[in-house]
Amino acid sequence: MKNTIIIKLIVLTVVFAMQAVSAEAQQSRDLQYYRAPDQTGLNIFEAPKTTDVEFTGLNVRIGGSNTLQFQALDHSNSGNVPISDISPNFNLATSNLDIDAQLYSGLRMHLRTYLSSRHHSQPYVKGGYMQIDRLDFIEHGFMEDYMQYLTIKVGHMQNNYGDAHFRRSDNAQTMYNPFVGNLIMDAFTTEVGAEVLFRKDGFIAMAGLTNGKLNQSVVDAPEGQLQTHVSLIGKLGFDRQINEDLRFRLTGSVYHTGQSQRTFLYAGDRAGSRYYNILTDSSSEFRIPRFDPAFSNELTAFMINPFVKYKGLEFFGVFENASGKAQAETDRRTFNQYSAELLYRFGKSEDFYLGGRYNLVTGETNQGQDVDISRINVGGGWFLTRNVLTKLEYVRQTYDGFSDTSVFHEGEFSGLMLEAVISF
Repeated sequence: MKNTIIIKLIVLTVVFAMQAVSAEAQQSRDLQYYRAPDQTGLNIFEAPKTTDVEFTGLNVRIGGSNTLQFQALDHSNSGNVPISDISPNFNLATSNLDIDAQLYSGLRMHLRTYLSSRHHSQPYVKGGYMQIDRLDFIEHGFMEDYMQYLTIKVGHMQNNYGDAHFRRSDNAQTMYNPFVGNLIMDAFTTEVGAEVLFRKDGFIAMAGLTNGKLNQSVVDAPEGQLQTHVSLIGKLGFDRQINEDLRFRLTGSVYHTGQSQRTFLYAGDRAGSRYYNILTDSSSEFRIPRFDPAFSNELTAFMINPFVKYKGLEFFGVFENASGKAQAETDRRTFNQYSAELLYRFGKSEDFYLGGRYNLVTGETNQGQDVDISRINVGGGWFLTRNVLTKLEYVRQTYDGFSDTSVFHEGEFSGLMLEAVISF
């Protein structure tokens, strides 16, 4: 059976490759202070502060991405809680539509719409923001001595907490993720807010705040229930190309909310997991096998991210500590997350890569269980063009410490994944 699956995956890889080469996206129009959605956007974190693009008038760029997976996974648990029977097949194809507009020199808008996603049957706007790198729209050269170091973002947008979100899959935009899945504790949410980013000589400092709400509303919570307060975000770091061969980056980030009807930092992604129908028999459980520590009231999270690239060798790490409590809890709980990712990129333009990632989450659930969740990914990818990527990986995830009434009791899944992405 497994040999048959492997043969199918090899054939499908060739088919994806032949189809994807013919579908290479058109070259993008130039935008200022912009992270490209293709291979040239790899290992770009915050949008670059330098640009050689001059503003010549309103410039609107229409782009997008499409991703499809072939999934050959097996899953099992103790059998006390039922899970679906699954077999090798294709997942739902996902699609994004991106609109970026250069409105003025140093003034840009971004809008992303999920055309097809796992959780929603209809297109919906993920979010959008205004990015300001110059204040020339006020007066040419206005405060340019300060703005050469500052970037301001305002909107209903993805929070800049940690660096892992720069390498995650965002529905159909999977170009930046060297593997198929995101982290087990996936820190991602879209909230209305603003951030100010300072960069000079490799040093990074960012401060931001949001209204703490995923779904926007002016209606207060009923009397006796918690009102959602402002969430605060911060980041400090250093990022420099030391020499032609060596790049080093190290950042530390914090996300804090003192009171909320519900926190969304680990439950804000409405596109769902890239591993479909794992350890569940319900389509509503679309985020499994990711894990939400259920800090629904108070939450303070810290993340440290080292990144080192020496020639083709690349390391990215995550240490995360999250503590908080649910509304019915009196004592705070803690979860820790660790991830180590090692890749080797090779070829004339680093068009190929091989690598692995180890991810571990440990902590106490709101049922008082001390649990461990671990995952290993091993695989590689091939950039057929700078707009087209095919990935193949082996993944295995295990659960330990969950009670016999949990779907995760003695739970595990493993197998092969093939993913093809076009992004332009």
